[in-house]
Amino acid sequence: TAAEPWPENAALYQQLKEEQILLSDNASSLAVQAFLQMCNLPIRVICRANAEYMSPSGKLPFIHVGNQVVSELGPIVQFVKAKGHSLSDGLDEVQKAEMKAYMELVNNMLLTAELYLQWCDDVTVEEITHPRYGSPYPWPLNRILSYQKQWEVRRKMKAIGWAGKTLEQVLEDVDQCCHALSQRLGTQPYFFNKHPTELDALVFGHLFTILTTQLITDELSEKVKNYSNLTAFCRRIEQQYFEGHEKDSSTIAAQSSKRSLLR
Repeated sequence: TAAEPWPENAALYQQLKEEQILLSDNASSLAVQAFLQMCNLPIRVICRANAEYMSPSGKLPFIHVGNQVVSELGPIVQFVKAKGHSLSDGLDEVQKAEMKAYMELVNNMLLTAELYLQWCDDVTVEEITHPRYGSPYPWPLNRILSYQKQWEVRRKMKAIGWAGKTLEQVLEDVDQCCHALSQRLGTQPYFFNKHPTELDALVFGHLFTILTTQLITDELSEKVKNYSNLTAFCRRIEQQYFEGHEKDSSTIAAQSSKRSLLR
């Protein structure tokens, strides 16, 4: 794939933006979009109700580039690197190991907290998750698919020891993660000083989505807002890599200007 140029019609697939996509998938999709913007690789965002079932891994987002289909940020980073584009080539081995450790932290804490909130917090499940997740489908299929997904996520939560956590404990985990990220970022523009890496894309995807998503309460977004350097970091990436770009390659303008339900 290295010899092939990046095609003009490269596409990223996610669920329907307005009425279906949930916090965790929105964050993961935005992280991939940010990564590709940082690599200066154009991508069209295509929303499909069945995107989750189109993905080769069953996880979102996925990109369709030429005759290749690749899902999730990690494999997409490796795919893009094979094509000669990397954000972390300038890091030494110690920095690369540190970057990977922080990315694991984000996935283990922020992503897991998002999934917990969506599928294990009863009020959020009934008022937001079930209606949105099943929205493209008629009854009773909408409920069947939602309950299947809920069972799948709750089984994962049990396996990693999160099933017995309270919402307060989950929010405390989010705060600890944000504290660690804030300490590492400090006063730098990016986590490794002047140039963004895939860590910056991942953190931006999750924090920006948390900040701009209206949930039952503001408790989750308030944890992020406690760290002014993290909110400034999100604004900086939004302005540099999304504002002024073509609408089909940026889906976050409405998110920042209006906090509407899971947009």
